[in-house]
Amino acid sequence: MLKVLGVGILVAVSGQILSKTGRDEQVTWLTVSGILAVLLMLVGEIGDLLTALRGIFGI
Repeated sequence: MLKVLGVGILVAVSGQILSKTGRDEQVTWLTVSGILAVLLMLVGEIGDLLTALRGIFGI
């Protein structure tokens, strides 16, 4: 979960810097890419959770 926090902080800080320099289009792409990166991280975690639940319940 610290990776997600790190990505969030990095995207927020970078977005603020880009926004102040007038690069709003890049801010949008940065935000979208940050969301996609976090979703890809969470897919792996959800897979691990489902594997653990299958093991617990014997499915």
